[in-house]
Amino acid sequence: MKRTLKYLAGAAVTAAVAGMATMSYAAPHDTAGRAPHSATVTAAAAPAAAAKHAPTPRIVQPGERVTGAPGFELWLTPEGKHWTTPDMPEGQFRSVVDGNVDLSSPGVSVQSEGTPERVYLSGLYYGGKGTASSVELRTAAGTLQGELIELPGRPGWGVWYAVAEPVPNDGSWSFVSKVTVRNTQGKVYASISLR
Repeated sequence: MKRTLKYLAGAAVTAAVAGMATMSYAAPHDTAGRAPHSATVTAAAAPAAAAKHAPTPRIVQPGERVTGAPGFELWLTPEGKHWTTPDMPEGQFRSVVDGNVDLSSPGVSVQSEGTPERVYLSGLYYGGKGTASSVELRTAAGTLQGELIELPGRPGWGVWYAVAEPVPNDGSWSFVSKVTVRNTQGKVYASISLR
């Protein structure tokens, strides 16, 4: 009995450690000549393993601000996504009601802005089947996991976001090649390929 318990405890520790690999990725200068960026992040468990106890988006009230990093705030209204960055503290907006987003068809958008200290990544996700659970950004140098937020009442869209830290330029122009949002069953909710 002791041998069995010891084996099960060891397997649980091994599984927990295996699901926490650290990865990095690099980014180029942006069009304004700002410094490149990268991030060190914790990788998520495989989609199939997450299906039973999968996370769901953080539910926020209209206008409730979520801080992604100092100076990087996001908030949602029924009209769409709002956000600030240190370089644009007056705020920016991405509409979900202006006709440019078809909420009945799966999709993902990407906005990327940087400063010498960080790169701020975010976008809309919408139109997928099931409940969104996780977002993964594939880059030339690794994988980044982000966070999801939605308004209450299952509006059919939400916002993903992630933050990366600067590293020396790797020579590539666009470092995000794919963004994939998965549902609580581990299936693709929506995705976009950028290369």
